[in-house]
Amino acid sequence: MTVNRMVRIIAGFFVLVSLALGVPASPLYVSGYWLWFTAFVGANLFQSGFTKFCPMDTILKKLGVNER
Repeated sequence: MTVNRMVRIIAGFFVLVSLALGVPASPLYVSGYWLWFTAFVGANLFQSGFTKFCPMDTILKKLGVNER
């Protein structure tokens, strides 16, 4: 599995989990503050589209995940 694919999978997982924890209608609701984490992930994805810098990309490369 490539770094790019792993970044997408992890970002999607983070968004879904933070929504489940932050939306009052969810049975897993903890606090509305979890929606800030959703916004953080979205902002990171947005800026990485322009700057090509992604912290998760760097972490995965250091862990030895294949780039291709």
